[in-house]
Amino acid sequence: MNAPCASTPLNRHCMRDKIRDVLIQRIQDGTYQSGERLIELNLAREFKVSQAPVREALRELETMGLVTSRRYCGTRVRQSNLQDLVETYQMRALIEQRAAELAVPCPEDLLDELSACLDKMTTAASATDTSCYLTHAIHFHRLIVIQSGHKLFLQTWDNLDISARAHVATLHIGKDLPEFIDVHAAILQALRNQNGVRAGELLRDMLNGLALSLLSSRPA
Repeated sequence: MNAPCASTPLNRHCMRDKIRDVLIQRIQDGTYQSGERLIELNLAREFKVSQAPVREALRELETMGLVTSRRYCGTRVRQSNLQDLVETYQMRALIEQRAAELAVPCPEDLLDELSACLDKMTTAASATDTSCYLTHAIHFHRLIVIQSGHKLFLQTWDNLDISARAHVATLHIGKDLPEFIDVHAAILQALRNQNGVRAGELLRDMLNGLALSLLSSRPA
């Protein structure tokens, strides 16, 4: 007779993913408030698992920037500064517009990689998998900045802590992912046409639009 599924490493990984996704949803829908402590033992009891998959899930959330973990203080939902998020998207708009202009002509292998990112974003959006969508969307944008060849742009972009802020931004403006697929497809088409100016305009408008959405989400 086969051993129970719960004892296999694969199941532990599945449980980690399930716990991670539930915690992300709770943070996004406000079940867990900013600054609230997430206690490993309590979560392990709730999900009826050992603390190991809970710990792994919390580490993933920390990598995403959704929680912070400090020794002796535990893990807490990350407190977000809305103005910092707005300024991050405004700065990205400036950098990525010019980066797209500098990125052309784009080599075919880069265009293929951008296309692969877009396919993964589309699949994730269809599945409402925000984490997966953001991972590939962030890679899409970073590839364009890299292609620009502007070292200071890339250094500044990396220092903006894009992944963490992108995940936190979804808490404020929601996660209507499919609407962004067409914009990214248009950006890719502009780059295929070696039209960096048009690609830059699309990036600028999308990112400034996100900044405006964040501002409108601010409590009155």
